[in-house]
This record gives sequence, C-alpha cells and structure tokens, in this order.
Amino acid sequence: MAKKNASSSAAAARRARIAAERAADRRRERRNRLLVRAGLGAAALAVVGGGIAIAADRGSSSGSGSAAGTGAARWAVPADASVAVTSAGLPMLSTEGTVLHLHTHLDVYVDGKQVQVPAEIGIDQATQQISPLHSHDTSGVIHIESPEKKDFTLGQFLKEWQVPLSTSQLGDLKTDATHTLIAYVNGRPASGDPASIVLRAHDEIALVYGTASENAAVQVPSGYHWTDGL
Repeated sequence: MAKKNASSSAAAARRARIAAERAADRRRERRNRLLVRAGLGAAALAVVGGGIAIAADRGSSSGSGSAAGTGAARWAVPADASVAVTSAGLPMLSTEGTVLHLHTHLDVYVDGKQVQVPAEIGIDQATQQISPLHSHDTSGVIHIESPEKKDFTLGQFLKEWQVPLSTSQLGDLKTDATHTLIAYVNGRPASGDPASIVLRAHDEIALVYGTASENAAVQVPSGYHWTDGL
C-alpha cells in the first residue's frame, strides 16, 4: 500500500509540474500578444490550429547561458521544416506531446564569437505541425515535448537545423591542424561524438569551434538560469 501511495504521489507531482510548465507557456504567449498590440516591437507570432501555440521570440529565459537574441545568425532555419525533421528521424505532430516534457539549453561559439540558435527549428508554420524536438525563440532553449518517453540527441536537433555535427564537423566548418571542435555539458568537456549527446533536463550544452586562442577566449557556461516554469 505504501508503494502504491508513493507511486500515486509521484504521478500527481509529475502532472502538476507539466501543468505548471504549460501554464507558464500560456502566460508568456499572452504577454507577447499584448506587446504586439501595444506596438512595442516584440516579434510574436501565434499559429492557431491543431493545438499548437507558437511564439516567435518568447525571450523567456536568461542567465549564465546566452540571452535571447544574442549572437550573429550563421545558419538559418531550413525552408522546409518537415523535410528537415524527417531527416532527423522524427515525426511531425499536430500538437506538442505531454508524455515527456523537458528543456535543454544550447550555446554555439565559432571563432570566439557566439552564434545564434534560431527560433522555430522543428516547427512548420505552413502545415501547423511541430517536432517533439524544437525551439520557440532565439534563447537557445531546446524544447523536448514528446508523446512518448525516449532519448533525444543533440545530433537530431542539429539535423533539424540542417547543421551537420560530428567529431570533426560543425555545419560547413571542419576541424584541421589549427581548428578544433569541443563539446561541453554543464561546463565540462564531453568525450566522443557530440551528436550522440542525450538531451537531459536543464543541461547546458556548448559547442565551441575555433583555434586554440579563440576557444580560450570563450567563457564556457556551466549552467543556465531557468525561469518562467521552464
């Protein structure tokens, strides 16, 4: 009986956490819509249908990782999100999944400078569909909202972005005698293929490409300040 009660309590806690996260998402979306109506320049977009609500730039999180909108755009969002998502071996959904709901933060640095992680990776506005692995804004927050419990990897997210990732490649950049690619998880170097890094709740992942001096100038974040229920 004690085990059954503990299991019921854990399930109730998970349901409460998910409900709180989705309520926070709805509050941010309402705030963005108000900003648009007031003409304050917030780039918000609501896609209504199929149960999807998408904010083009929520700006919901900030902290020791990158803030929303920082860094220069080097790699754009693919023109056909559905094709990119399929290439990552992932499905397009009519609504965000609720069985698995967590968030990871990604920072990317090239030649000592931060690269922006675009908004709406894994989101197809034309068909109003969404991948279980996606971004809503330019904060670098990766949303994992899946109808089934399974592992998702950094390589899958980068494939959705159409930025090839391996031990020797980041997008159009290759390692050589003077350039290296180092992946970090929570401030510590990660061994092996960075594409195989599993996305865990509240992990901070950083990809750093460049020469030894350029990489040394990068202050690799060890964490991210999660806010608004994320």
